[in-house]
Amino acid sequence: MLLFLAVLGVITNTPTAQYVGHTPNMGITILSTKYYFNEPYSKNYGGAQKVWVLCRLMNVQKYFDKYTESLIPWLLTNGLRILAIAIAALIISKIIHRLVEKAVRIMVRENHNNPDAEIKREDTLIQIFSTTARAALFFIALLMILKEFGIEIGPILAAAGVVGLALGFGGQYLIRDVITGMFIIMENQYRIGDVVEFDNASGTVEEISLRKTTLRNLDGVIQHVPHGEVKVVKNQTSDFSRVNLDLGISYNANLEHVIGVVNKVGDSLTTDDDWKEFIIKAPQFLRVNDFADSSVVIKIVGETIASKQWAVAGELRKRLKIAFDNEGIEIPFPQMVVHQAAKSEEKIAPSE
Repeated sequence: MLLFLAVLGVITNTPTAQYVGHTPNMGITILSTKYYFNEPYSKNYGGAQKVWVLCRLMNVQKYFDKYTESLIPWLLTNGLRILAIAIAALIISKIIHRLVEKAVRIMVRENHNNPDAEIKREDTLIQIFSTTARAALFFIALLMILKEFGIEIGPILAAAGVVGLALGFGGQYLIRDVITGMFIIMENQYRIGDVVEFDNASGTVEEISLRKTTLRNLDGVIQHVPHGEVKVVKNQTSDFSRVNLDLGISYNANLEHVIGVVNKVGDSLTTDDDWKEFIIKAPQFLRVNDFADSSVVIKIVGETIASKQWAVAGELRKRLKIAFDNEGIEIPFPQMVVHQAAKSEEKIAPSE
């Protein structure tokens, strides 16, 4: 546009050339602002000045044409490849998210007792795997785009390898904790609210992250256990729980009578409105478990919903004690009998 106005001014020698102003002190060509504000501007330049302006504009046009000639082919080749890489990365990212979501929903073991917790666990796994896959995908796409800009990616990969090696040595325990945490969540070894026992800690699970599990024991003490330190997990509230009670009775008691009383007390829990919703299988006599020093030990077992075995076992002990007292069944306790030897007193006759 500037070139057109300058040429028009040189040819016609009209005030059209006033649209372009020249500043001699700075040696640059600028567009007059007075034209845009509709202010009168009647100064006409001479022919030499007009030719100088025209040459300056032609020089700008020369550089513009030069860069245009090289830019347009680059845009039609490398630019289109960059656009294709970006679009392909976005499409593949969506596909990966869908595949990961379906795979997790299929592979993860279902938990019908707590569907809400199951959905949260699946969503956590989907987020972990999708984020990891997307990060790798976008990193590869970024390297491909940098290559289209003419940047050598070899040094970048070498530097990334060195950094990864340093992080591998420095954060090996962190990496171990994270990988173990992924398997704990994926295999559903325990969930929030479960009562678990590790090698050196036990309590109720309050929080699970990729790196650690937070437990709270009966004393209210919080324990943070890194997943890499967990070797054996004992989940006492997975799916269902079991009442496992050993009870000693007197050797003089009628065993068949004791079995009948125990089974009757266990059945009474299943018909109690306050306890029947917690019991899956009524506590019943299982076997004679041991002949102890002062008692015959019998085993009583039953099944409850998760984490209710301690409450049911406590209520069962209370009712058994009341029933045994009513039926005259003795619950012996260790007794010690002390025998004191009689002292023989020797009477010495007085000497005459």
